[in-house]
Amino acid sequence: MWKNTTYVKLLSAQIVSLLGTGISSITLALLAWDLAEENASAVLGTAFAIKMIAYVGLAPIFGAIAHKLPRKAFMFGLDIVRAGLILCLPFVTQAWEVYVLVFCINACSAGFTPLFQSTLPQVLPDREQYVKALSYSRLAYDLEQIISPLIAAALLMVISFRGLFIFDACTFLVSGLLILFCILPVSLPVEHGKGVWNNLKFGIQSYLQTPSLRALWIAYLAASGASAMVIVNTVVYINEVLAGGDKQTALAMAIVGLGSMVVAFKLPTLLDKFDVRTSMIAGTAAITISLLFMSALPMWFGFAIACFVLGMGMSCIQTPAGLLITRSCSEQDSASYFAANFSLSHLWWLFTYLIAGWSSAVLGLSHSYLLMGLLSAISLLLVVCYFPKQGKRLE
Repeated sequence: MWKNTTYVKLLSAQIVSLLGTGISSITLALLAWDLAEENASAVLGTAFAIKMIAYVGLAPIFGAIAHKLPRKAFMFGLDIVRAGLILCLPFVTQAWEVYVLVFCINACSAGFTPLFQSTLPQVLPDREQYVKALSYSRLAYDLEQIISPLIAAALLMVISFRGLFIFDACTFLVSGLLILFCILPVSLPVEHGKGVWNNLKFGIQSYLQTPSLRALWIAYLAASGASAMVIVNTVVYINEVLAGGDKQTALAMAIVGLGSMVVAFKLPTLLDKFDVRTSMIAGTAAITISLLFMSALPMWFGFAIACFVLGMGMSCIQTPAGLLITRSCSEQDSASYFAANFSLSHLWWLFTYLIAGWSSAVLGLSHSYLLMGLLSAISLLLVVCYFPKQGKRLE
């Protein structure tokens, strides 16, 4: 697969853009603290909920018209637009300006991500190579969670956090150039009716009518809860409970990424012995236990262990998701299914970002972690009950 230059360029583009995305998440957290201090969790929760509104509302539409779009030009254009919008962030002084820019940036991401995901199985039609590619993609996400905070911490020693947005914009420019030099496959024609509405309805209905994908969606409730608590409340936890600062916030996020990377690295081997159902149950259980433990507001050692386990749990759910989706649909319908997964899973993030931000601001950190832990426990019970039992191997 490493001789496939298109795949190598796509993976490189993903890694570079993820690096910028990770740094922007950290800088947004620091920007929120700079603008609102003790109300930073509410500002962040609202900003990332707006991000999810863009994802939930626009991803299915992009998925429905994906087969009509010129992939290379469209993905390149979205990267360039994102770079331009990110360059506006260093100049904001009000929370509402953050909200507007966050929506516009992630409207572009809502178009880019499902198209990128649906391209991958066509670039790598061999099942074994595609499974490895999913693992490498997850590793890219996890390395971003480790490397981005470390790079951010290093850069913060010489520049202000607002200057990091310039670095962020450059990563999207590089990503766009890499995609421009790819030879991408032509989108396959669909066979489920014509028109945007038919394609839109087909993706979401078909996804929800598949038992294993319904269970995957339920598992995403736990994953989104964990992710929301990490992104929204880590900066508050570090500053208020652990009396830390910018660098400690970046370090804590890196620990989450390290836990996720360990699972992603081992998962292809583990899926030879265990089915996806086992991975989903283990992931939701790990997240539930960690969040409930964190409601006790442990100090550094306990907090770091809980962050590591949260990362492991999220990876157990998110890494095999792409394989589960491709098993459930034909190749020409993959864009609609991936767009449905993208939109429906981020519907959970819409709610969990709001819950994480406003429960922390109103009820306090401890009750916020407890509430999210209880939601994850509900997710765990539903996954156990409704995920279809499979054989040992994931065929």
